[in-house]
Amino acid sequence: MQIIIPMAGKGKRMRPHTLTTAKPLIAVAGKPIVQHLVEDITKVCGEKVAEIAFIIGPDFGAEVEQNLIKVAESQGAKGTIYYQEKALGTAHAIMCAKNSIKGKTVVAFADTLFKADFVMDTNQEGVIWVQKIDDPRQFGVVKLNSDNVITDFVEKPQEFVSDLAIIGIYYFKDGEYLKNELQYLLDNNITDKGEFQLTNALENMKLKGTKFKPGQVTEWLDCGNKDATVYTNQRVLEFKNGNKELKGKNIKNNNSIIIEPCFIGDNVVLDNSIIGPHVSIGSNSNISNTILSNSIIQNDVKISGSNIFNSMIGTGAEVKSKKLDLSISDYTQIVA
Repeated sequence: MQIIIPMAGKGKRMRPHTLTTAKPLIAVAGKPIVQHLVEDITKVCGEKVAEIAFIIGPDFGAEVEQNLIKVAESQGAKGTIYYQEKALGTAHAIMCAKNSIKGKTVVAFADTLFKADFVMDTNQEGVIWVQKIDDPRQFGVVKLNSDNVITDFVEKPQEFVSDLAIIGIYYFKDGEYLKNELQYLLDNNITDKGEFQLTNALENMKLKGTKFKPGQVTEWLDCGNKDATVYTNQRVLEFKNGNKELKGKNIKNNNSIIIEPCFIGDNVVLDNSIIGPHVSIGSNSNISNTILSNSIIQNDVKISGSNIFNSMIGTGAEVKSKKLDLSISDYTQIVA
C-alpha cells in the first residue's frame, strides 16, 4: 500500500499561524495534523503501508522534511519527499509524486482528520471517503445509485443534489491507472478554473467503467480555520482521553488544577492555574496565574495573569492580559 499526501498549500485561512508553519504541521493534541492523519489512515488500511509520499512546498526546509520522514518511519513505512513548485490544482499536486503512485494507493489531503470504525475494503476498484453534512454548498459531493455506487461528482452545488461531502481521502486499487488518467489531464491541458483537478480524472475513470464506492467515516474534523482547528483539538483529546501519550515528561504542577481531557507536553510548568478542559500545551511552556480552556498552545509559550479560551497561540508567544479569545502567531507579545 502507498499513501500520497499533498500538503504544499499555503493555508491562507489559517493565518497568522501558517505564516511560519505549514498548516498540516500545526500541532493538535500534541501532534502535527499530518501525523494524526497518517496514523489514522494506516489503522484503517488493513494491510502494511510500504511508502508514504509527502508533497510539500520547496521552502518548507530540511527540518520539516526530516520530521515527515520520521512520521512515515513510525508507521513502518518508507518516507519520500516531493515538491510542488506552483499551486496548479489537486491533480497536479498528486502527480508531483508520480514515481510513488503504484499498486494500491491512498491519496489523502492533509487538512482534515477523521474518526472511522472500519477496515477499508481494498478489493474495491476505488473508494472515496465521504461524510453527511447539513450544508454541502461549500464542498464537492457525490451521488449514489441503488447499488451504493457513485454516479456523479458535483462541485459545490448551490441547489441540493446530495449531502455526502467528499472529505479528501481516496483509495485506488490500481495506482498506475490513476497516474495515467492524471497524466492525460496534464498532457491535454484539461483544467477547471485554471487548475488540474482530481475530480476530472475521477469522472473519466467512472465513464470508463470504474466503480467507486463511498467510504463513510464516523466523524470528519476540519482544520481549515482557527475555530475549526480548536474544535478538532477538542474532539481529538476526547477520542484519546486517558491515553498516556497525552502527558509528557518533567511536568511541574505547582498548585494547579487540570480538568481533563488535556495534552501537556514535556517540561511544562503550571503554576497556580486552572487548565482545561480541552487544552493542548506544547513543550517548554510556562503557565502561571491563568485560567486556560478550549485552546491550543504551541511550544515555548509564556502565559501569566490571563483568562484565555477558544484560542490558538503560536510558538514562543508571551501573553499577560485579561479575558481573551486569541489567534496569535509565533513570537507575538500581548501585554494589557
